Amino acid sequence: MENRNVSKNLDENIQWWKAAFSDCADIKMLEMSLGEDMSVRTFLTYIEITGGESMLEKRPLGRLLTSLPRLPRQDVLRKMRKNGMGVSDAVPFATMQEAADGLLAGECILFFDGFDRAIKIPDKGYPAMSLQEVESEKSVRGSNERFSNSVKQNAALIRKRIRSSDVKVQEQKVGVRSGTNLYLVYYDGLIYPEFLEEMERRLKSFTIDGVQDIGVVQQLSEKYWYSPFPQFQVTERPDRAAMALLEGRMVVLLDNSPEALIFPTDYNSFIKTTDDYYSRWEIASFTRILRYVASFFAMVLPGLYLAVTNFHTQILPTKLLLSFAAARQGVPFPGVIEVLLMELSFELLREAGVRLPDAMGNTIGIVGGLIIGQAAVDANIVSPMVVIIVAFTALCSFAIPNEDFAAAFRLLKFVFIGLCAAWGYYGFLIGLLFVLIHLAQLESFGMPYFTPFVGADLSKNADVRDTFVRPPSELLKRRPVYANKNNRVRLRVGDQSHTPGRSGKAVIRFIKSDSGKNQVRKRSME
Repeated sequence: MENRNVSKNLDENIQWWKAAFSDCADIKMLEMSLGEDMSVRTFLTYIEITGGESMLEKRPLGRLLTSLPRLPRQDVLRKMRKNGMGVSDAVPFATMQEAADGLLAGECILFFDGFDRAIKIPDKGYPAMSLQEVESEKSVRGSNERFSNSVKQNAALIRKRIRSSDVKVQEQKVGVRSGTNLYLVYYDGLIYPEFLEEMERRLKSFTIDGVQDIGVVQQLSEKYWYSPFPQFQVTERPDRAAMALLEGRMVVLLDNSPEALIFPTDYNSFIKTTDDYYSRWEIASFTRILRYVASFFAMVLPGLYLAVTNFHTQILPTKLLLSFAAARQGVPFPGVIEVLLMELSFELLREAGVRLPDAMGNTIGIVGGLIIGQAAVDANIVSPMVVIIVAFTALCSFAIPNEDFAAAFRLLKFVFIGLCAAWGYYGFLIGLLFVLIHLAQLESFGMPYFTPFVGADLSKNADVRDTFVRPPSELLKRRPVYANKNNRVRLRVGDQSHTPGRSGKAVIRFIKSDSGKNQVRKRSME
């Protein structure tokens, strides 16, 4: 339909509306007469599921329609012009297309005869799932809330954690036919404006019919589409998104998608978890080192096994080598076929477990893995050592916190199996060299993927401290290199004079009393 301005003639508006939404049984259209003498003709339209029997009793629209019949015609129109109805989220639309977009967003639209604006009245909107617990990014400590399918609710979950007017939310539409709402969220003053400009440019670089999940935006916005490594960090945790904003990064939210995109990102960001900063630094450092080691072995372990057993047996102790040989007695297949059979079987079990309901999926994963592994060993199809190698590789891949990041290592694992089966240790070195070269060339919105190992001088080596080891919280005084260089300091120990609303600094001292007991005395120093 051709867009045009809202007319003062109600019949013209009704005609346009009925033509635009013809054959739409779920769009309700009601003509009413309001005012003291019933002289004000109105037209109310809404999506059936967004209204209900209680709509006229408990909601803002109901209170509005209850008050208007008692007013003269001129008072009704004046109330509409000056928003005197006491509805805080009422929005006037000047064009019919804007009014149609407001309706499709789940709100009620009200037209008045003699008034050249359509009024959006907030209502309960589309049905949405309530907040649920995190599934793929579970943590030992911290909030277990996860994003929902509502982009407005997701933005509110971030604001709940950062209650500042500097958190900005820009709304855009993606999908020329779906008209899906997309939010760009950032902390003004912490980000580099170039990040925002580059993301806006990438969103405008493609035109697509509809976007149903944020994964579509991720794929269309990635510069290096051929790389198995993601250039966006996907999260379902609001606290992870809030932490990213405070680091000077940006967050993308999409309606109908319970996940958020964080950019720019790097290798180190995928290894970190939220509870790294909620737990003591010793245990957080230990588990982070485990994840780094796991990311390496998830990619190379099966290939290294083939390289050592097929080409470079001299590097193994004699007893271990004889144990490997005894375990392979009676196995009719070469080592590479053994490894591929078990790896593919594991991937099939993993895929089956994901697609089935939770209870059945867990049963398939545990029972299927045990039965298939044991039966394959008893039938001399594979050796016990291969089962151990494949199982340990699977554990390493599960230890990687981000699913998209772990998927890259699962794919590269098969590349290393082929290289090591063909050329042994030399194939392993070739594969490792190509992966390192690729990662060194990869970037996310201009930031090297090996940040902060690359360009450490940009942050005066402050970022390097928070890599393999998570230092004590007192040493994490600077934001990462993503943040604006003029606003990098995030922690001042013993000096709170920068805190808004405080005229001085509070000093806490432990003073030993005469009785020998330790007391905490807080003294305000103006």
